[in-house]
Amino acid sequence: MLDRIGITATSLCALHCILLPVLLPTLPLLGLSFLADHTWEHIFLIMTAILGSFALFSGFKKYHKRLYPFYLLFLGVAIYWIKHDFSEELEPYFIILGASLIVAAHVINLKLCNSCKQCADEECHS
Repeated sequence: MLDRIGITATSLCALHCILLPVLLPTLPLLGLSFLADHTWEHIFLIMTAILGSFALFSGFKKYHKRLYPFYLLFLGVAIYWIKHDFSEELEPYFIILGASLIVAAHVINLKLCNSCKQCADEECHS
């Protein structure tokens, strides 16, 4: 469940970052100008990393004992975090790459957990 929430949160965050330049002029009219602040992005990204860590650790501990989903998660967060250090033209690429790595970490964790669950179920029925 946490992986699905993480995938959704990361996807929404990426969508927010990609659409922000288009929506930026309307945010003050809607009272949502705080969404354009880098601090808000960093807070949301930290929350995504914490949620992702819980989801991945749960799968790691209970089922698969594989670390590479963590590597993908933290690499994705790092790439997403540094996107402002580069030109505005490159930011969408950093967003897409970072978000894709975070989503991939959750998807791989889900697949690893499900394959281990199936193995455990087969052993129980044998």
